[in-house]
Amino acid sequence: MSPDASDPRCRPMPAHHGLPAEPYDLDAVREDFPILKRLVHERPGRLGKPLVYLDNAASAQKPRPVIEAMTRCMELEYSNVHRGVHYLSQQTTDAYEAVRDKVQTLLNAPSRENIVFTRNATEAFNLVASTWGRTFLGPGDEIVVSVLEHHANIVPWQLLQTENGFAIKVIPCDDRGVLDLDAYAALLGPKTKLVSVTHGSNVLGTVPPAAEIVRIAHARGIPVMLDGSQAVPHMPVDVQALDADFYVFTGHKLYGPTGIGVLYGRKELLASMPPYQGGGDMIASVSFNGTTYREPPYRFEAGTPPIIEGIGLGAAIDYVQTLGLANIGAHEHTLLEYASVRLAAIEGVRLIGTAPGKAAIVSFVIEGIHPHDIGMLADQMGVALRVGRHCAEPLMERFGLEATCRASFGLYNTIAEAEALVDAVQSVKEFFR
Repeated sequence: MSPDASDPRCRPMPAHHGLPAEPYDLDAVREDFPILKRLVHERPGRLGKPLVYLDNAASAQKPRPVIEAMTRCMELEYSNVHRGVHYLSQQTTDAYEAVRDKVQTLLNAPSRENIVFTRNATEAFNLVASTWGRTFLGPGDEIVVSVLEHHANIVPWQLLQTENGFAIKVIPCDDRGVLDLDAYAALLGPKTKLVSVTHGSNVLGTVPPAAEIVRIAHARGIPVMLDGSQAVPHMPVDVQALDADFYVFTGHKLYGPTGIGVLYGRKELLASMPPYQGGGDMIASVSFNGTTYREPPYRFEAGTPPIIEGIGLGAAIDYVQTLGLANIGAHEHTLLEYASVRLAAIEGVRLIGTAPGKAAIVSFVIEGIHPHDIGMLADQMGVALRVGRHCAEPLMERFGLEATCRASFGLYNTIAEAEALVDAVQSVKEFFR
């Protein structure tokens, strides 16, 4: 069912609200996302609530072009890739490998050979830790991460640390969520072998100065890995301008499917790394006397790849590039500014993370009310939030919090939905009064 005129998403904003014009046709974009029309919590005797989906940092919804591309492949074109000489295999191989070119363009990578497909960003981190890390990190060495990191950029290094005995150092942040670059520079030394930091915090929305972080490290001959999971969906990313050595992101946050992620790596670094897993497609030749491996990126892509998911990722890249990532970022910034001002004006609401230039993520708590209660009550009003520690427990500890509520905006969200978030928070406060 479609929302009716009483739906807060349909509420017109006053003519004097002073918001900039939309950078693209938002109504047309929302038509591309079938799920945005549904009602939630429908049951006999109760009309459901229109869905207000504000959990995009966890996983974004999928537009029709992505759904249709994946369906078309399964219905009409599917075959395994890289191995067949028949028509369908060659057609599917061409479609799948074309996605590598699309990722190259998206990131402005120097070559398609820089692009390794993984299951997600988490596997990309594990791949680098298990191959580059196991080869080049040893006792007495150090790596540097930040307090902002997702567990995916912490735990793989800790697992390797138990084997190789290197140290992990942490860049602190201030109360706004801004990384301390002076402290960062002081952490770097002759034992530092890698810097691995986020390009966008999934909790605070902080966008660290990645190019400056890389510059400081490279001046000391230290490679840098960046987590772009919360950056690639919201802004143009140029790995050559950033001068990144490794860059990772995941497809499902970029309006694509789950089960597909990307590792960008410099050619010389990828060439220095042993295989991550063994099996078909990553070998040049196999005998019982020994095996030789293919050159990157295929060396790191053992077995049948995520064919359908890869094609879905390609369609998602086409979709966001048609809208323009700068346009998407501008639209989301408008939502962020509006929601932040409105929420901060509510007595008892505390915004967590106020770094300048942040991405469209609003984490908050309400004095005296547990975040899980806020999330559950907001859900009853149709507003989908994320609550908890957001796979970033060290950052929660830094702010002295057990959990937060997180509203994260995407390219299809509206000012009326930001207003629905504010209404939900106010209603929660009334409920607990």
